[in-house]
Amino acid sequence: MELTTPYAFGKTVALSYAEAEKKVREELLKEGFGVLTEIDLQKKFKEKLGKEFRNYIILGACNPNMAYEAISREINLGALLPCNVLVYTDDNGATVVMVMDPVAALSMIGNPEMTAMAGMAREKMERMLAAL
Repeated sequence: MELTTPYAFGKTVALSYAEAEKKVREELLKEGFGVLTEIDLQKKFKEKLGKEFRNYIILGACNPNMAYEAISREINLGALLPCNVLVYTDDNGATVVMVMDPVAALSMIGNPEMTAMAGMAREKMERMLAAL
């Protein structure tokens, strides 16, 4: 099932949480993205708050070539990077993969060059999702 918000897009996948996380990482690499950061919210909420939470990881994905080009043109763009990719278990036990929409994030800059680059990043993320 396709999912969209004003700031993200994704889908429910027919994979377990662990399988989806592994496949997302593999497909990101194929599109030139590395994972710079990862936050396991289930683990952090348990550790910091003593609270139980569903499987939920935030992967901070970055395409170094695209990031270099973008930051070379718009120095403060780093405040909007990396592109976050979520993998989580929804209320029904299904696995969801959501991606921060780079077009939504970078359109606020008001720089048409950045919007075009964001479109290229979105296409790469859409291919990653399609491969799941």
